[in-house]
Amino acid sequence: MIAPWKIRSSERVLDCRIFQVRKDVAVNPRNGSAHDMFVLENPNWVNVIPLTPDEQVVLVQQWRHGTRSVHIETPGGLMDADETPEQCARRELLEETGYEAGELVHLGTVHPNPAIQSNLQHYILATNCRQAGALKLDHAEDIAVRLAPLSGIARMIESGEITHGIVIGGFYWLDLYRRRQAR
Repeated sequence: MIAPWKIRSSERVLDCRIFQVRKDVAVNPRNGSAHDMFVLENPNWVNVIPLTPDEQVVLVQQWRHGTRSVHIETPGGLMDADETPEQCARRELLEETGYEAGELVHLGTVHPNPAIQSNLQHYILATNCRQAGALKLDHAEDIAVRLAPLSGIARMIESGEITHGIVIGGFYWLDLYRRRQAR
């Protein structure tokens, strides 16, 4: 049985605006050795799978500094402290795409990378999405909106057009939801 590691000390070592870096000195219960472990403390995130009435997915394209390339993604972002996942989904969808959701369904929640992150990732399905206004991007965003048929998303993933793991996870949760609904 895997036992919890004892935390000998813990301190915040860096504040990077959208996340903080925490250094824990943790003791391996198997052999008693101490290790420096670094954790990204993030707010919880929301990703939205937005569908129009005719089953078009509202996607965003944006530059990602980690890979230094443009990625095709679903809209989403950091939850504010006082927001529910559904409130965040509505806000992020409208800000990043100008689309408004009809109904929202919470598809699932995961730990995006528990090896180094402390937060949760919520997936929200937004149906009956309609264009409602202009994008409201923050100072660090540069986004283009595009529509793609839901029936073509698997091909986009298989071909490498969509490579963002969190986005692919969202489509997995959508598939599970639709399979449950079909029973």
